[in-house]
Amino acid sequence: MSIYQQILNSKTKGEKLLAILLDPDKLALENLSNLIQKINQSPATHIFVGGSSFNGTHLDELITELKSKINLPFLLFPGNPSQISAKADGILFLTLLSGRNPDYLIEHQVNAVPIIKKTNLEVISTGYILIESGNETAVERVSQTKPLDRTNIEYALQTAQAGEFIGNKLIYLEAGSGAKLSVPKEMITLVSQNIGIPLIVGGGIRSKQEIENAYKAGADLVVIGTAFENNTDFFNIT
Repeated sequence: MSIYQQILNSKTKGEKLLAILLDPDKLALENLSNLIQKINQSPATHIFVGGSSFNGTHLDELITELKSKINLPFLLFPGNPSQISAKADGILFLTLLSGRNPDYLIEHQVNAVPIIKKTNLEVISTGYILIESGNETAVERVSQTKPLDRTNIEYALQTAQAGEFIGNKLIYLEAGSGAKLSVPKEMITLVSQNIGIPLIVGGGIRSKQEIENAYKAGADLVVIGTAFENNTDFFNIT
């Protein structure tokens, strides 16, 4: 069964999913043992790999080592085509719907095709929507795009629905790595109730309670990155 079909099945059953986002820029091959142990002890269902500025060095080796000891689907979450590795299981093929920079609407995607075609990666079309979070995030800086106003939840919904109409299989509401504020619960609820495809929510989530809040609001899959990166005992904290 494909990774996407598994996500769809979980949505149908009301089973909530959790992805740990790993930034390869911040990982060294020789320091993975503790990280691997903590991931295996966590409730994670997926591993996302990627960063806004990573240049692709040692990515294959990193994923190979992690996959040899972690029995979860590995999905690439690339900032650019240099972050594509055939060693992963799939790739979130991202379109930055919240911005109007053509590089992130189509240019990077076109450049990625010849690389992806040489792999067996499962390609999952994902509408990526950056939400204003109280500070400038790496995504905003690198993509040179402005996030959507966090108070205009109707426009966020329209953007998500446009992504669904275009043919995206997932919608990803993202506050950004290290965001001060997470995606508003009201926005998550409105979007989740008015699209038919799975909803991913990430950015600015710093506690297990905030993960639960996102689930209750309607997120099908929550992404935790910086908080776990800063403290690998994140899931052991009561």
